[in-house]
Amino acid sequence: TNAATTISLWPVENVSEFGVVEIKEDGRITSFIEKPKPEEAPSNLINAGAYCLEPLVLDYIDTGRLVSMEQEIFPKIIQDTNAFYGYRISGYWIDVGRIESYLRVHKLLLQQEKRENVVGKDSKINGTVRSSSIGKEVFIADGATVESSVIFDKVKIEENVTVLNSVIGENSIIKKGAKIVNSVIGDNETIEENRVIENAKVWSKPIPEGYPKGQVGNVIRR
Repeated sequence: TNAATTISLWPVENVSEFGVVEIKEDGRITSFIEKPKPEEAPSNLINAGAYCLEPLVLDYIDTGRLVSMEQEIFPKIIQDTNAFYGYRISGYWIDVGRIESYLRVHKLLLQQEKRENVVGKDSKINGTVRSSSIGKEVFIADGATVESSVIFDKVKIEENVTVLNSVIGENSIIKKGAKIVNSVIGDNETIEENRVIENAKVWSKPIPEGYPKGQVGNVIRR
């Protein structure tokens, strides 16, 4: 084909939680329908997140600004080119746009590799770590427990800290006695001693315009 853009597609049962595509028999996509009612969905195929883009797509991206491909760029390409196609992939796929599914993927990968944990280079683990992914140059002190969590690079976790079902961004410091459950801590954050954080997001650094709200998303800058 003379496709300007081709995206991967994946079938789902719960179409009302996603944006589905309206697609022709030849694979050409004519529109995205955001979170339709099941009876109104034109298909059960959603954007699976892998793209093949022709250079002309760069003409649609403003210089120096983060943009959402799905919300800003793709609709324009569909309208202007009539050459936007989809390809149904096979294999295994999970939506990692939500924190709970992001953590679940890490658990599944650990199970697939038959590993209790993954620990990056130059990390020092003195505490207890279970079913978790640990980045590089991480320090986990005596008495600390990290379980079913993802810890990014250069995080420092002090004594008697508990981290459960959470994501800790790089260069963050979790001080003595803190407890973090079902939460997301952003990059370069400091959680003070004995602080309890449950079902929350701590992200002091402004999130650039263009990122999807409340999700892990894909954006691009030209």
